[in-house]
Amino acid sequence: MDRLSNTVRPYAWGSTTLIPALLGVAPTGEPQAEMWMGAHPGAPSRITRTGSAAEASAAPATPAATPAATPPASSSPSGEQALTDVIAADPAGELGRPAVDKFGPRLPFLLKLLAAGAPLSLQVHPDLAQAQRGYADEERRSVPVDAPHRTYKDANHKPELICALTPFDGLCGFRRPVEAAEVLEGLGVDTLKPYADLLRAHPEEAALREVLTAILTADPAQMAETVAAAAAAAERIGGAYAPYARIAHHFPGDAGVIAAMLLNYVQLQPGEALYLGAGVPHAYLEGLGVEIMANSDNVLRCGLTPKHIDVPELLRIVRFEATEPGILRPEASPSGEELYETPVDEFRLSRFDLSPGAAPVDLTAATPQILLCTAGAPKAGEIGLGPGESVFVPAGEKAEVSGTGTVFRATVVA
Repeated sequence: MDRLSNTVRPYAWGSTTLIPALLGVAPTGEPQAEMWMGAHPGAPSRITRTGSAAEASAAPATPAATPAATPPASSSPSGEQALTDVIAADPAGELGRPAVDKFGPRLPFLLKLLAAGAPLSLQVHPDLAQAQRGYADEERRSVPVDAPHRTYKDANHKPELICALTPFDGLCGFRRPVEAAEVLEGLGVDTLKPYADLLRAHPEEAALREVLTAILTADPAQMAETVAAAAAAAERIGGAYAPYARIAHHFPGDAGVIAAMLLNYVQLQPGEALYLGAGVPHAYLEGLGVEIMANSDNVLRCGLTPKHIDVPELLRIVRFEATEPGILRPEASPSGEELYETPVDEFRLSRFDLSPGAAPVDLTAATPQILLCTAGAPKAGEIGLGPGESVFVPAGEKAEVSGTGTVFRATVVA
């Protein structure tokens, strides 16, 4: 197995303290939003391939994270290689034939540490068929893949799972229309009353569709006034309205502040998780978590962002149905593995809480794995890990974890 050197992405919404605190390093004062672990071409992890586990443990430790705003080079003078290049050189050897046959010659998931200090954009992801159609259409129309108005960056879907390491706040799925109407009416803002009336006047799907459409297509100047009035009321009332006052503080005048009130507000405790499937509107607001997703960049935004919002395409992708947030808690097996069950095969996330004196846990598998330490000082094979450090385990390679601490295991179902 190979120790990973990973890149931290400095997005503006990132916390300045959460990732440094986990790593045990001093904050730089700059936002540190996501640490990427995997083979995404935008910021692939890097490895120093060694001849044996013993050599790996004897070699100087690679830094756990490298702050960077641009993708790292594929190799370096120290002998590091990008994981993308290592996999491309021998897909079957690194990923295993079953994974290559099912997902192609690429690692199908991306693992992250995600640290939100401010709200992320309110967004949805397409399903696989929608992504394939959308990508093909934009390719046919020769829309540059890096164009600000480009919607589909690839032809893949992007289901994702977030598991809280600290208390973690987010928005997930639509409320029942009558409940959303009560939230809007509770602010006492006259310009919100038409939205509340629509939510009460129509069946669920039609009500949610009509109100979200009205919010996103409203006159920007009038919407900015409505958001300002709603934010002031939320600040004054506090309590259950406090999150919307915080959102409005970061995005004054943004229609997404009102759209956010249509969604379920969720507070995760450490160890709890949320699964986000296709078409479900969501946003992460604050906290540190382990996130895993299918390896895709397809995001359709609804608000809380200065980026492009493709309203017609968004309205085709969103599932206008009220849902419960569905907080996940892991299911424990006799081996001590605690699995977060999801309906997708591109990723499988589980956790091990290792106790002093316990026997090593064998993780050898026919699929590729990334093992991430989030607490303690466990060992992966002979490689010692600290919080925020990770290793890549090629398919079929002997792997075990031991010692004391918490280790997340990311792999695939193949």
